[in-house]
Amino acid sequence: MQTIVAVIGAGSWGTTVAALTARGAKTVLWARDPALAGSLDHDHRNPRYLPDVVLPDDLRATADLGEAVSGARLLVMAVPSHGFRAVVEDLVPLLPAGGAVPVLSLTKGLEQGSLSRMTEIVSALLPASPVGVLTGPNLAREVAAGHPTAGVVAMSDEEVGRWVQGLVMSPSFRVYTNRDVVGCEIAGALKNVLAIAAGISDGLGFGENTRAALITRGLAEMGRLGVRLGGDRLTFAGLAGVGDLVATGTSVQSRNRSVGVALGEGRSLEAVLSEMRMVAEGVKTARPMVELAASHGVEMPIASQVADLIDGLRTPIEAIDALMGRPAVPEFPHPVPDPPGEGGPGAPGSPGPSGSSGAPGSSGAPSRSGGPSAPSRS
Repeated sequence: MQTIVAVIGAGSWGTTVAALTARGAKTVLWARDPALAGSLDHDHRNPRYLPDVVLPDDLRATADLGEAVSGARLLVMAVPSHGFRAVVEDLVPLLPAGGAVPVLSLTKGLEQGSLSRMTEIVSALLPASPVGVLTGPNLAREVAAGHPTAGVVAMSDEEVGRWVQGLVMSPSFRVYTNRDVVGCEIAGALKNVLAIAAGISDGLGFGENTRAALITRGLAEMGRLGVRLGGDRLTFAGLAGVGDLVATGTSVQSRNRSVGVALGEGRSLEAVLSEMRMVAEGVKTARPMVELAASHGVEMPIASQVADLIDGLRTPIEAIDALMGRPAVPEFPHPVPDPPGEGGPGAPGSPGPSGSSGAPGSSGAPSRSGGPSAPSRS
């Protein structure tokens, strides 16, 4: 039986991933706009988001959602977080009743209101489907152009994860697997918020030291929250964590960093967003991320300042002053050794209460976070 991949969403990253899977599987790309679907299907180009990239001749495109998912053995979700639930709801009646079609999310954000990750939305609406994410330092234009890079597939079903790994891997796109769905997904969503912070620093005219400090302390926030939610701290030292954060926080191609630069230069958020064709997920994810962290007792100073700035509660300079005026604390407040058999002392910088050993996306080993129940600080 021929593998059929349905990619839902024809932005730059959805289109790029569709081009990757079309190398070895029949792939259908869904675009909401019939005109864009026509350009993709007939001209093998995406004139809006990847105008300089020639797509595979075998890649099909359609604006009909039912046609796109007909017979699909893998659904790849590449729609923005604010419309993610609605699209999955539209998909439910189009899929085989009781079916278990694997779903791979490319979306790096949280849902406002529910504070849900995208895989949580899928699991609620398609409970039989294995679900996971593709993440890492994957700027779409570079991947589409064949620049060598790497990514991570994290799936709730490891066997499915290895299968998906083979579908998206190419000579220039090296893909690893990871069992930590929670950690990979939190890292992908939070790095967009932190990239806004890095951009604000650049827009204010600060230098490399400031950007490096923001990225490093942002990584600490990422690790604390991810571990508290059941993620593996090693995830945040890998491609899904530091890799994606460095790429998004430093690249001129990054939409989220670009928003931050404009805000740092004194432009209004409304003006910046009105000029953008693609979504900067960090804008809508900042406040939900801070609320999620607060609900789990994790303090996130940098993300909190970004959320306040986006909500118009402070200026960029006030945000920097608030961060620099925080009380002096140790860099690694509660270093905790690994459990017996882990092979040496634990890496510092990942304080927080122990997570449950059976948390979704965890390795199944006891949490190596340790620490008191008070909110984590940086």
